Amino acid sequence: MANRSADRLLFLSVSSNGIILGYVVSPDDKISEEFSKHEIDDIFGVFNIIELTKTANNKKKLLNELYRIHELDWIKSKRLDSYGNILDCLSSNCGGYTLEAELGITPNGYSEPDYLGWEIKQFGVKNFNKIDSSIITLMTPEPTDGLYKVEGAREFLIQHGYKDKTGREDRINFGGIHKAGICHSSTNLELQLIGFDKESGKIRNSNGKIALIDKLGNDVASWSFSSMLLHWNRKHNQACYIPSMLDKAVEQKYKYGNEILLGTGTDFQLFLQQMDLGNIYYDPGIKMENASTKPKIKKRSQFRIKSKFLKELYKKNEIVKLPFIE
Repeated sequence: MANRSADRLLFLSVSSNGIILGYVVSPDDKISEEFSKHEIDDIFGVFNIIELTKTANNKKKLLNELYRIHELDWIKSKRLDSYGNILDCLSSNCGGYTLEAELGITPNGYSEPDYLGWEIKQFGVKNFNKIDSSIITLMTPEPTDGLYKVEGAREFLIQHGYKDKTGREDRINFGGIHKAGICHSSTNLELQLIGFDKESGKIRNSNGKIALIDKLGNDVASWSFSSMLLHWNRKHNQACYIPSMLDKAVEQKYKYGNEILLGTGTDFQLFLQQMDLGNIYYDPGIKMENASTKPKIKKRSQFRIKSKFLKELYKKNEIVKLPFIE
């Protein structure tokens, strides 16, 4: 379009191979007329979102698959390798791996939704009638700045870790629930949201960050808003949360509930609002074994939430009882 007509419309979409498509029309174009009559499915920032038929069908396919998995009852714990081969799984996080294996999701290092455009999150419960008190790991990003990033995890642990509290020799840990605005008793670090205005619930500084700050005001480990926003909005704009139960009596196995939460239309500022309230917190599991000889370091940075607060992270929430009937 050569001119700058008032009320012109710009349409944006993404092709199956990731190419962004754009098309602009004048206000008297037939497409504009059709758009004005169309019901808007969602709003994201300045954008009005229209779900294409394929997207709607993907939701139906996902729910049908989850109902199929629910109907399987107990499923032996398993996981897929990168080639799609089924392997045994005996670790504590196999509930997610088993569900992903049933959905045909193979491990990858991409920050993209898991299945048909949906981020899949399972969480363990003791009872399918009580699904509001589980702890869910939302993201596990490594720090992008601070001592941890500049000097490395070893120096970070030496300066701010603590001896293993169960008495295991030559081991340094860094863990515990860190909530915004509270100094942690074991690490003496405070989690701060730098550049976030709690009164308005908005980011006021584009260079803002989530940071662990020591008593001298030094940045010990931090995550830039820009890196977290990119990961969060890409992975969580459509998310599905599925409860699971574990049975280890004879062999490790799982079954999955038929009441799930669908969340659509997120915003990283909603994430920060919940962090400011203490509903999302940093709960790391970082350790260094053989600290004085041949150090072996395990890195695990986790941002977690109780399942009852999940709905606060999405503009549209839907509790779906399977089987799904439109």
